Amino acid sequence: MIRIANENLRKTIRVVVPFLLFPLAVALGVFVFPENSYAWVTVVCLIFAMLLFYASFDKKVVGTRRMVIIAVMTALSVMSRAVFSMIPAFKPITSIVIITAIWIGPESGFLVGSLTAVISNFQFGQGPWTPFQMFSWGMIGLVAGYLGKYLRENRIALAVYGALAGVAYSMIMDIWTVLWAGEGFNWELYAAALATALPYTIGYAVSNVVFLLVLGRPFGEKLQRVKLKYGV
Repeated sequence: MIRIANENLRKTIRVVVPFLLFPLAVALGVFVFPENSYAWVTVVCLIFAMLLFYASFDKKVVGTRRMVIIAVMTALSVMSRAVFSMIPAFKPITSIVIITAIWIGPESGFLVGSLTAVISNFQFGQGPWTPFQMFSWGMIGLVAGYLGKYLRENRIALAVYGALAGVAYSMIMDIWTVLWAGEGFNWELYAAALATALPYTIGYAVSNVVFLLVLGRPFGEKLQRVKLKYGV
């Protein structure tokens, strides 16, 4: 009976955290709390991301091994942002998040995406945009994980998803751009922001496709071997 209750609780967390609590925290950080409180909002979002991850497993040993993989993939993602910092809109971050998600699981992808935003922004700058980046990369990873089996078996689908992920990331971040203007959300400003950011959006989409096609198979094979060897 207790086991059933725990399993139901985990299922609830997997739905409520990414689709309700996380976006609610981001919205409160924009519309309710003052702008200089973004650090607290970031911490709350990080707690939600870790809660979602912990809800995805119930075996301590397997969970610990998965955490090691998450740490490695997060480090690679953060490092990749620094290495490619001189090339605007051409970075492997989203691709690494997607690869993690389709091979390790949606919650793992969400956590790697969220952690990448927080950790890398210690170098590139923390701000009210950090929770938006956490949400963007996190949700891209979560959805990729749900589509994991299909994306692993179809390179065309993987490339298409990578391109769409680049567009989605740009569109979500442009919501922050409009809100940053301080006049609330305005559809005309949003359309203008989308048009202005079009070159970057194309860059995000193209870079995702390139990195997924280049890194997807070798990274996937290594992650699969790790999963089989350690029973993750």
